[in-house]
Amino acid sequence: RVDLAESGGGSVQAGGSLSLSCQTSGYPADITCLAWFRQAPGKEREPKEIVATIYTGDGATYYADSVKGRFTLSRDSAKMYLQMRTLEPQDAADYYCAARPRWYHNGCPVRDWEYNFWGQGTQVTVSS
Repeated sequence: RVDLAESGGGSVQAGGSLSLSCQTSGYPADITCLAWFRQAPGKEREPKEIVATIYTGDGATYYADSVKGRFTLSRDSAKMYLQMRTLEPQDAADYYCAARPRWYHNGCPVRDWEYNFWGQGTQVTVSS
């Protein structure tokens, strides 16, 4: 069992910054991928959108094109972070952290259904 809990969401004006955290507990050694996903308002029926991933073995990261150069994913032994800069209105969404065990392929998965454990989400609002 893995428990994930996001924090740090809030409201910001376009161009501003926010930092999200994902507290992990009950962290089995076979968790190989951690990810941030998001889901924009009105898109609850659609798959969550990948934001970024990190492979726990070597720290390799992946970023969606829409956030590349603006968002930075990092982690330590207990938490995963998402530093978001130059936020745009289209970044407004509920942000979720997710974990996937036993993924040993090159690069972490980017589809929400490939992740087994999820946090409850934290809301980010960006006003123009």
